[in-house]
Amino acid sequence: MSNKRNRLLYGFMIIIVIALGLLSRRMNNIIPDFLNTYLGDALWALMVFFIFGFIFIDAETKKIALIGILFCYLIELSQLYHANWIDNIRRTTLGGLVLGYGFLWSDLLAYTIGIGIGVIIELLPLKLRGKNIK
Repeated sequence: MSNKRNRLLYGFMIIIVIALGLLSRRMNNIIPDFLNTYLGDALWALMVFFIFGFIFIDAETKKIALIGILFCYLIELSQLYHANWIDNIRRTTLGGLVLGYGFLWSDLLAYTIGIGIGVIIELLPLKLRGKNIK
């Protein structure tokens, strides 16, 4: 099902998720360790889902989810590559937040969860209104 997304709403959700991600780093002493380990990565993937939803307003949810998960996985796989130029980018705050630092298999699960949450957030209102979802 193709549902036209509201860019203003998606822009707002992107900002909220970024704020939650930054807040999760500041509150890491009160968030349980198990949750804290994966929360940032799941929120990052959720943000990616909303960014692609913002860009491709007419695309089906499953296409946005596929593009988002592939993007997240490619970024994670790129962390296996180390050269001075890319490691220098990773040492910056923004570069580290976008590109990460080192490959972890567990991050792939966190990304999958984040994208899954995005799909739920997008489709749940449609399901509650009784619309047929594909």
